Amino acid sequence: MANKITTDTEVSTSELACVLGITARYVRQLTEDGQLEKVKQGRYMLCASVQKYIDSREAVTEDEVKLEKAKRAAEVTLKTSKAHIAKMEADELRGKMHRSEDVEAMTADLIYTIRGSLLALPGRLAIDVAAVKTPAEAAEVIRRGVTLLMQELSQYQYDPKKYEERVRKRMAWDIDIDTGEDEDA
Repeated sequence: MANKITTDTEVSTSELACVLGITARYVRQLTEDGQLEKVKQGRYMLCASVQKYIDSREAVTEDEVKLEKAKRAAEVTLKTSKAHIAKMEADELRGKMHRSEDVEAMTADLIYTIRGSLLALPGRLAIDVAAVKTPAEAAEVIRRGVTLLMQELSQYQYDPKKYEERVRKRMAWDIDIDTGEDEDA
């Protein structure tokens, strides 16, 4: 007649390993880690040990599931960020988006153009103003000169090629955008 298993049934390390489907060495490792308890040398309470083993596996499984979810979320975030960066770089190459430092440099170019034009104005108008006889005529010469200067400045336009050049220099890119080939080749 076979022995009946009760809550008080004791088993050896190898018997517990057989019931759990693991090695005797792993049973000893779980005991050292505090996941299983011996009742005496090489003996375990079968029911309590099986329940503790199941509980420890469920805890590990829940932790693994949480870890896997966190890992997938991190991967999605990383891929989304990389895609966003790639889109921004593509927009920048197409001239649809500009970095603040490039806008600052282009604005500085415009300001220097205006400054140069204004500084050149007295020299351009000096002879004409000296040739007139009345202050009203001088004012008219100056007004025409300023109007001409403003018309010239209104023709100042954003140059996408200059911007592309600036981006290439900043990014140290050597690929020709139109052909997609290496310029050094």
